[in-house]
Amino acid sequence: MIELFLLFIFYHYQRIEEEHIKTNLFLEMKNYSLSFDDKRFDIDIIPPNKKKKFYEMYEDTDSLYILVPFQDEQDVLKIFYPMKKYMLLVDEVKHTLYIQLFVLSIIAMFISILAALYSLGPIRSSLRLLEDFIKDIIHDLNTPLTSILINLKMIEGKSEEIESISISAKNIAMLHQNLDCYLKEVQGVHERFDMKEVIDEQVQFFTSLYDYLTWKVEIPSYIIASDKNAFTRIVYNLLSNACKYNTSQGSIEITFHDGVLCIANESYGVNRPERVFERFYKESERGLGIGLHIVDKLSTELGIEKTFKVHEKKVSVCLYLSEVTTE
Repeated sequence: MIELFLLFIFYHYQRIEEEHIKTNLFLEMKNYSLSFDDKRFDIDIIPPNKKKKFYEMYEDTDSLYILVPFQDEQDVLKIFYPMKKYMLLVDEVKHTLYIQLFVLSIIAMFISILAALYSLGPIRSSLRLLEDFIKDIIHDLNTPLTSILINLKMIEGKSEEIESISISAKNIAMLHQNLDCYLKEVQGVHERFDMKEVIDEQVQFFTSLYDYLTWKVEIPSYIIASDKNAFTRIVYNLLSNACKYNTSQGSIEITFHDGVLCIANESYGVNRPERVFERFYKESERGLGIGLHIVDKLSTELGIEKTFKVHEKKVSVCLYLSEVTTE
């Protein structure tokens, strides 16, 4: 915007300077008509033209000129200034203005960068505080969460209440692993495992939480070589997103064909599909806006390509696993 504003100002200033040059030449031509003492101007005697007045500036392809009365009323004296010389004067003005525009543009760009850095400072501080907060939560949850899970396993004759507590504890454990994965890099430990086992485990976990959804799972046994924990986090976040942003009587469909794993769900629509993988971006008050960002981060680190598509009210995310297959 600053550059456009400067261009607008300099364009009009250039027009003013061109008119200023013409005005000076006009006045100097009038003075020349009295003394004929200026080598810049030339004269010519031409027939009179009733359409043109004396002592006014005119121009043609060759010159700028004025007409003045001559002793013989049948002729007119033409005082002119070559157009080539006039264009040289204009070019000098343009050259000066271009230098000024360049200098001011550099200054404006420098000021813009400083302003941007100054305005982004609080955002960076907020992000650092948020990440530090997440780290503290992960650290503080680790010991009590582990203790709860161990003690739940030791309880014999589990009741419905105990089972409900167990599911809630596992949900917290999943969130804990998610936040931990968000802050850490992939370890790069590749192992061979069956994709179907990972997906079945995650589906079993989410069906107990979202039993009102219709689930359609068509996954064959398929061995891949990758970081199992990171891949599990990808599947967890995709299913979590598909469940949370589904419709009240919606469905989730998980399919696998020709090395492509697709998770599709019904939804109420996505306003900005191009931004769904951005960190902290969300279109509702639910969540932190890091689930699909974790998917993007981990899939990039594992070398897995992905697509996000919206067709009417159906959302689908596909993972291309051909690069990590062992078959």
